[in-house]
Amino acid sequence: MKKLIGLSMIGLLLLAGLAGWLFWQASVAVQPATAVELDIPKGASTIKIGRLLQEQGVISSKLVFRIAARLQGVSAGLKSGLYRFDEAASINTIIERLERGDVMRFQVTVPEGLRNDEIIALLASKTGVKAELWQTELNRLLPESPDGRLLPETYQYTKPLNPAELLSSMIKAQQAVLNALSPDPAVQERLRIAASIIEKETMLDHERPLVSAVIRNRLAKRMPLQMDPTVIYGIWKTTGAFSGDIRKRDLSADTPWNTYTRRGLPPTPIGNPGAASLKAAAAPADVDYLFFVADGTGGHKFAATHEGHLANVEQWIRIERQKNRSGSKK
Repeated sequence: MKKLIGLSMIGLLLLAGLAGWLFWQASVAVQPATAVELDIPKGASTIKIGRLLQEQGVISSKLVFRIAARLQGVSAGLKSGLYRFDEAASINTIIERLERGDVMRFQVTVPEGLRNDEIIALLASKTGVKAELWQTELNRLLPESPDGRLLPETYQYTKPLNPAELLSSMIKAQQAVLNALSPDPAVQERLRIAASIIEKETMLDHERPLVSAVIRNRLAKRMPLQMDPTVIYGIWKTTGAFSGDIRKRDLSADTPWNTYTRRGLPPTPIGNPGAASLKAAAAPADVDYLFFVADGTGGHKFAATHEGHLANVEQWIRIERQKNRSGSKK
């Protein structure tokens, strides 16, 4: 009996010693030789995750990792994704990170006013995901792939990147802005179209409500909008290309988007407007402006009468001539 008790005590001491060793091993921080970016595959077992971590020098023992994860009851809850390990960390700390899904995060900024094809090209360039995949997902989410339904903004994503998730975020983000402006889908579509023109006409926040007012006032008087960006979009939409320089004959080349040859708003947006332009489209300034022209400094001069507009045009011509003379002297 005494012998059995002695053996039991030895066993308990061994178990206690082993538990202490495991606790110590799981608590000791390991410093990777270099920063490690490691992609944990979806559905990977703790055996595979431990092996990957040990091979990259992130942990010292894949066995301790596996046992620690099992003892903590999180073996099935470790999340996949791309992780970065660059600081000294213990196995316990790494298990906590994997359980949280503390993966690397990236971001991409989409500028205002781009067409869908331009956004897809940008996303492909910035993320490394082929343009064909972006286009396939966009076609699925928006079967007709109309411009004007993506909200330009800075978006965060993780790797591996799911194009459908990012594009869905852009669609939902714009819809949230529009829902706050009007519950009426028909009104929302008009706001999209007007905002896409505003976006192309000015980059200055304080001018957006003024350009919006010009659109509203011209529509109210049944005047053609005569906005050059609509002409450019119509040429691109019908020919697939635009030279970059709008010519006088372009203004009379009729397309559904040419607001020189057709009254009213174009049939679709001419780009993807930002939140500021959408809000300006819904809240034009309380002014009677009907015209505007570049002022030579990056902004515009606005006028309520044709005479005032001609005076602003003359001023712009003088500024441009002065610039050309100054440039020729250099």
